[in-house]
Formats: sequence, structure tokens, C-alpha cells
Amino acid sequence: MGSRISTPEEAALKTTVELSEELFRRAKAEAALRGRKFKDLVEEGLRLVLQTPRHGKHERQSLDDLMAPARGIVDSGIPDLASNPKHLKDLGRGPRRNR
Repeated sequence: MGSRISTPEEAALKTTVELSEELFRRAKAEAALRGRKFKDLVEEGLRLVLQTPRHGKHERQSLDDLMAPARGIVDSGIPDLASNPKHLKDLGRGPRRNR
């Protein structure tokens, strides 16, 4: 039997990670259901997170970006009131209140 030399990518490191008790129990149970070791599930999760594109170092998506796929989905049947001159006839010409 020959010994195998591991590459830097394969070299394993040990570390300590603090998890909530609930998260640990759920992850441990999920690993057991999949017939895998907990450490393998953690490694897979980290790989998935690291391969997912991000929008910027600290940038969050805007609400506009998050809602873009939902635009135009709901059709209430009511036409846009802003495009109807009848509804805009006296807009801004009424008595001013709360001055």
C-alpha cells in the first residue's frame, strides 16, 4: 500500500463554529436522513453559498428588484385611473386644506 499525498485543496482543517442548538439539531438530523456525516453537510452548504453569485460586497437587492418578477401578474380589471382624463380634470385645482 502506498501513501497518498493530498493537495492543498484536499487538505482538511479543523475549526470551531458556534451554532444555535436548533440549527445544529436540524442539520444533524438532515445529515442522518441523507446518510451523511454532519461535517459533509456543513461543507456542502458552504460550497453552495460560496458558488452563489452575490450582488455586491454589502449590497442588498432593492425592493424594486425583488418585486420585478411579480409585476403585471395581478389583473384587477380596473383600468389605470391616471390615464383617464375624466379623473384628472380638476386634479390640484380644488380648495387647499391644511395650510
